[in-house]
Order: sequence, then C-alpha cells, then structure tokens
Amino acid sequence: MANSSGSQGSNIIQNHNFSGGMRSWHPICCESWVVSAGSGDCYAVVTNRKECWQGLEQDITSRVSPGTTYSVSACVGVSGSLQDSADVLATLRLEHQDGETTYKRIGITSVSKERWDKVEGSFSLSSMPNQVVFYLEGPSPGIDLLIKSVVITCPSANGKERVDRECIAAGDENIILNPIFDDGLNNWAGRGCKIFLHDSMADGKIVPQSGKYFASAAERTQTWNGIQQEVTGRLQRKRAYEVTALVRIFGNNVSSTGVQITLWTQMPDLREQYIGIAKVQATDKDWTQMQGKFLLNSSPSKVIIYIEGPPAGTDILVNSLTVRHAAKAAPSPPPIIENPAFGVNIIENSDLNNGTNGWFPLGSCTLNIQTGSPHILPPVARDSLGPHEPLSGRYILVTNRTDTWMGPAQMITDKLKLFLTYQVSTWVRIGSGASGPQNINVALGVDNQWVNGGQVEANDDRWHELSGSFRIEKQPSKVMVYIQGPASGVDLMVAGVQIFPVDRHARFKHLKNLTDKLRKRDVVLKFSGADSSSLLDATVIVKQTQNSFPFGSCISRTNIDNEDFVDFFVKNFNWAVFGNELKWYWTEPQKGNFNYRDADEMLDLCKNHGIETRGHCIFWEVESMVQSWVRSLNNNDLMSAVQNRLNGLLSRYKGKFNHYDVNNEMLHGSFFQGRLGKDIRANMFKTAHRLDPSASLFVNDYHVEDGCDPKSCPESYIEQILDLQEQGSPVGGIGIQGHIDSPVGPIVSSALDKLGILGLPIWFTELDVSSVNEYVRADDLEVMLREAFAHAAVDGIMLWGFWELFMSRDNAHLVNAEGDVNEAGKRYLALRKEWSSHAHGHVDEQGEFAFRGFHGTYDVTIVTTAKRTTKSFVVDEGESPLVVSISL
Repeated sequence: MANSSGSQGSNIIQNHNFSGGMRSWHPICCESWVVSAGSGDCYAVVTNRKECWQGLEQDITSRVSPGTTYSVSACVGVSGSLQDSADVLATLRLEHQDGETTYKRIGITSVSKERWDKVEGSFSLSSMPNQVVFYLEGPSPGIDLLIKSVVITCPSANGKERVDRECIAAGDENIILNPIFDDGLNNWAGRGCKIFLHDSMADGKIVPQSGKYFASAAERTQTWNGIQQEVTGRLQRKRAYEVTALVRIFGNNVSSTGVQITLWTQMPDLREQYIGIAKVQATDKDWTQMQGKFLLNSSPSKVIIYIEGPPAGTDILVNSLTVRHAAKAAPSPPPIIENPAFGVNIIENSDLNNGTNGWFPLGSCTLNIQTGSPHILPPVARDSLGPHEPLSGRYILVTNRTDTWMGPAQMITDKLKLFLTYQVSTWVRIGSGASGPQNINVALGVDNQWVNGGQVEANDDRWHELSGSFRIEKQPSKVMVYIQGPASGVDLMVAGVQIFPVDRHARFKHLKNLTDKLRKRDVVLKFSGADSSSLLDATVIVKQTQNSFPFGSCISRTNIDNEDFVDFFVKNFNWAVFGNELKWYWTEPQKGNFNYRDADEMLDLCKNHGIETRGHCIFWEVESMVQSWVRSLNNNDLMSAVQNRLNGLLSRYKGKFNHYDVNNEMLHGSFFQGRLGKDIRANMFKTAHRLDPSASLFVNDYHVEDGCDPKSCPESYIEQILDLQEQGSPVGGIGIQGHIDSPVGPIVSSALDKLGILGLPIWFTELDVSSVNEYVRADDLEVMLREAFAHAAVDGIMLWGFWELFMSRDNAHLVNAEGDVNEAGKRYLALRKEWSSHAHGHVDEQGEFAFRGFHGTYDVTIVTTAKRTTKSFVVDEGESPLVVSISL
C-alpha cells in the first residue's frame, strides 16, 4: 500500500494517527481496534459493519468555530470481499439546539483493495450547533473500513496553516479523568452507593455505545446516590464549561426516569452549593445523551461532579462523561424577512362571506354560519391596525362538540414567516348550558406541538375579546390554527378571526412621545453670584448622573463573587431583587435552621453601591414551592410557623427592603388559603405592614400582561386586589412578573390600562424575554421596556437576571457566560443611554440656561473666563418647568 501523510501542526483531530489506540475515536454501532503496521505506524480497523453509515467518529465541537473554512484529508483503505472498489465518505453530523440533526457531506473517494487513498474536502459552519461530530463511513455492509490518519486544518488567507485558539483548543483537555472507563474505575467513586465496571449487562443486551466499557451505580437507596468524580483544582473560575454524558437506567421495573448531572462545591468557609447542570429523561432501552453548561464565580476548595436522579433501587449506567471549556457560540444573524405584510390578516375567509370555505371542523363537531356577532374589531386589534373595515357580523357556530379540543380549524402553513411576531385577535362566545366559566383558546398545532395563541375565560352569553401572540422560529412542515376550549357539549361561537404580523417598531415613535411627556421635565438653570458680564455666554455642560426611574435586576449570592458580574450590575442597574435568598425555603430549609447570611451579604453589596432592594418573597402560595417541613405541619402549627416567619423576617430587615412581595402568585396557588382560610392572605399583609410600615407591600403574579392565561387576566387580578383591600389589606403595589414570549405592545398596554384604574403603582418585577436569536430577543426586550417606560402607571422595571447560566429561562441573557455583551444586552444599554439626558450651550442674557431632561440627578459644569464650577441638582416629577437657582 502507498503511504500518505500530512502536516499535523494545526490538526484539530485528536489522536490523528491512532498512536494512542482508539482514544478520542468511537465506532458507530460497529467494532474497531488498532493494528500496528510496522515502523511504528498504526491504523484503525472498523469491522462488523451492518450498514453503510457505520464507521468511526470523533466529537470536534470544542475545536471548530463558525465562519472558518476547514480542510480535511484522511488516509483510508478498505478490506474484505469486494470485487472492485468501495466509496469512503467524510461527513459531519450537526446536532442543533432545537434537537434537529443535519448532515454535511465533506468529501468522497473510491478506494481499491490493497492500497491507501485520500478522501479530501472542506467545510465551514455558518453558525455553531450544539455538537459537531466528524466521521468516516461508506463501504458496503461487511466491508471493513481502514483509517491510517485524519487531518483537519484551518489554513489562513495566505494558505499557511494557522495555529491559534480556533484551530487548537489550547487547554481544552477533558477535565474528567478516565472519561470512558478505559482505565477501569480509576478516579471514579460511588456517591452513597457502589459502582461497577461492565463490558456488557443483561446477557449481552446492554453494551457500550462507545468504547469498551461502561460503569453502573448500583445498590442506590436515595435519589442523590450515583457515580461521582472529584475535579477540585481542575476548573477555572469565570470560565464556561460544557458537560456531555451518555446514560441509561437499569432495574427496579422503571423504564423511564429523570437523570441529572450536578456539581457540588464547598468554599473554604464550608459554604456549600449545588449546581444543576443537565437533566434528561433516561430509559432502560437505549443510551441517552445529556448536555449542559456551568460556570463557577468563585474558587471552591472542593468540587465534585456526579450523576443522580432515579428512584432508589434503579441503577444508573454511564458510558462516558466529559467536561470541556465551552466553545463560544457564534452571534445570531439578524433575521431577514422579505415582504412582511404587516397588518395583513393571514386567515382565509375571516369575514365568512364564503360560508365555511377555508375552515374545517376539528373532530366530529359541526360548523354553521350565523349572524349577530360584533361589527367592530376587538379593541386591542384596533390599537394595532388602526382604522379598519367593519366586520361582517357573521360568526361560526360550533355544535356537537364531544371534546374540549373540537372547534373550527384552518391550515396556515404557507402563510407564516419565521421570526415575525403575529398578533391574534377574535371575538368568542359560548352557548347556554355551561356549568361555570369556560376557557377558550386559540391554539396552533406546529408539527404536532401545541402553541398558545391566546386565551380568555367566558362565563356568560356576552361576546368576549380574545387576544394573544406567537412567533415561529424554526421552519415547520405543518401549521394548523384552531379555536378550542369549552367543555364537551357547550356550543362555541367564533367571529372575526384575525392573525397578522405586527410592525412593532412602528409603535415606537408613539411610545417615544409618551415617554417624553411622562418621564421628562423642562428645566431652567438660573445662575447668580458672579459678575454678569463674565456669566454672559459662559459655557454650560449638563450631564445626568443617575436616572430616578428604577431599572433593576435579579441577582444571586454566587453572582457577587464574580467581579465582572458586579461591575456590569452596579453600572447599569439601580435596584436589586434576590432570586432565592430571601424565600422561606432558603432562609429556613429545615425547621429552626436559619440561613440569613446570603441575604445579609447581598444587602451589604447593594448598600455599598447605593442600590435599592425589593424583598422577594415572604410567602409563596404555590404548594410545590413550599418546603416539605412546612407542608407537613398541622393547621395550628402552620399558623404559628406563618407568624414566626413574619416576625423573624420583617423584624430582622425592618427598613432595609423598600418592597415586599407578600404572598407570591396567589392567582395560581392556594396552599396557605386552603389550609388556613380566606382571611390568611389579608392577615399576612396587615401583619407585615405592622412589623415594617416603611415597606410597600405588593401582590405579584405572572401572565397578567400577555393574554395567554385566563387565571391571571387583568380582570381576575383586579378582583383579587379589591378583595384584599376590602379586608383591610394595605396593598401598596401591583407586581407583574413579565416572563413573556413574543410580546405585542398594544396587548401589554391594554393590560396596564386596566390595572391602572386601581391607582396603585405597577412594577414589572421579573421581566425576561427568550429567543435563540439575539436580535429577536433584543426586539422583544425593547418592546417591553418601551411599553413599560411610556406608561404612567408603571413605576419600576426589574429584569429577572441578565447573565447567561444564571437565569431561570434559557436564551434570555443579555451577557454571555464569560462576560461578552450580546445583541440583547447592547439594546438594553442603548435604551438606558437614550433615557439619559445631556445638554450643553451658553448662559443667555438673563443669566439662564434651559433644557428638557429625564427625571434624576444631574451635574452641571459652568465654564467662565475666570473659573470652572460644578454643581449638582435633582430634576423631580412635575408639570411646570423646574427652576433651579445655582449660586457661583
């Protein structure tokens, strides 16, 4: 056979010539081993191949970057019963964030027996998927594939190989020692259980997916029992790591259960932290891949990674575990949407002039056309569309409904465009015979997945407005819209269905005008105390140093160990709320075992930087969020525990928190009310006010602003607040959490208008938006911030975090894990700059300088021929011009 070699200086393939055996390589559903060819050369034999696609693969995710062109050259051969030659292919398998798998062909060559040949090609990635796997495949089943070497390089523009972080992942070694158990169980240990090494189990039915061995964690008596490895000293702080594992389960008659990867850290002061990295539903049928990311803000004295989760008696099987520096994802490209047709209804025959054409019954129900529905568009649709033709007054009557999901449906697959935000609007009504309120929903079936387009609760024979929104970010093969919801046997009426893309930026001019009127004030600076001749034409420089409007964020105790996080936080926010550290399950996880240390340290940080704080939360009404020892109390002891909680927390922090969320999410939970009676909620408010009269006491709930949850529509929230006030509760503010998807300004504004009639300050208390595409995420965030800042009833905005890996929602961050500000973060900073005033000019003949500025604190510098003077002043709210006298 002829020999083949290549320059290895920048080869991103590990163990490229198999001198390290099969290290880093994995057979794909076949077998492989390394053969010595003499003179120190080796080659891999891939055998027992049952399919053409079976071959040898290597994960190169952490060693490639988008936008770079890579050259591939592999020295390959074939062996076996073949007449002439066989094709060998080089291929990439790309696992994307949405779960989709795609394949990229790199090169193909025809190889004859008894000789080596080259398969060559190149590839480039436009964006970075979750996983990039290179593999060689191709010969017919039964033909062995021989591989002598693989070279993947990234040449620079001048043709020379480039050796840098993109080509060679310097320091990218796997943090885990013995990751595929080829060294037995060395470096591994059982966490509260025993571990064993296997090459197969269950009479050969369970074999490794890769490598020769796998490990099992057996004799487990607790869910936290599993297999672990200590990685102390191998991790760097403020560095993002990606974790990948292959797992399955065995025994105890459990066919499917949750398995998770957890990181346990202990600080020198013995403070412990558990970081959930990844979770997956594992089965006893096949190996399942887990992936996740984490970052350490501090330098723990001890770190252990372990796999846990299944019920006691169920074994955890682990084929591999890797921990590597996470490759930085490529920035999202801004979506390009051609001919968006803003405001154009995509529903066919919406006015029903052509009977039921375009519509079909979902299920066995019956559709008929009737007259007598409203002739005007629903109000929120009018806010988006402006003047519009009257509706026809015809509606679809849906009868013979034998299930809740039955109703009128329409296919809209070809009418949708990716990344556009669609507003949903329709009139709905229910027939007689309903026992209680009925939930009506506009739903979308997107490739058999349910997407919520809006919901409303109907409890009488009136026509109700239903509003909502949605966005599709992945190309679907089939999309159906349908209206559903009432109980079987209840007739449904639907009129004037509108689904149209909204031009969200077109509304911004209107919002800017509202903002200027609401958040700014005319200011006249009157200068005195200096020679009038020297003052005339003196230079005036006005700079705002602090906006008085609260822009805050959620933070956690571990965040404040990261100086980069703290720097961004104190520069760009003036309020804080603690994610967990003030919640009852955190401050008293076991009865009488208190932890106020975390909250104390966070309060100290905020105080040192002049940042105001919200107290979240005293109680949480959702039962699953109440710690087990509290749930297990009898009613008398529970009442005592509630009083102790109020006394302990409010007395300790009297005067230190400006707000408290008293009993979180009372529209969605009823644990305390169900156990202690209707009066308990009002008593919580009254007792909290007595213990700390200086704090404003808030209600706080989610989905109030987006039209997608009838439980928390503005009307229900208003009813709850009025009920609390009638019982004497000193409700001081309305908290809207703001965990929202594809927001539409008029829908949000309509909810704020309704809540505003109560005259209470409204705060967005936990605002976040989520999209894989950073530009879309930035647009969503801008919609929410502009709507809130332009509304007279809104007194503050709190983001529910901003740093990747430290937010409750994926793809919601403004700053990437290692400190890079993404497009959403840049949009936030641009808005904060837009909402900060600066002015300069000269003193006029009256000794004055006038400007219009946002409310807040200012420095003014006056420069005359004789001296330079700087003074501070405050612009507060007010209708008339503010006159500020400044003595020089």
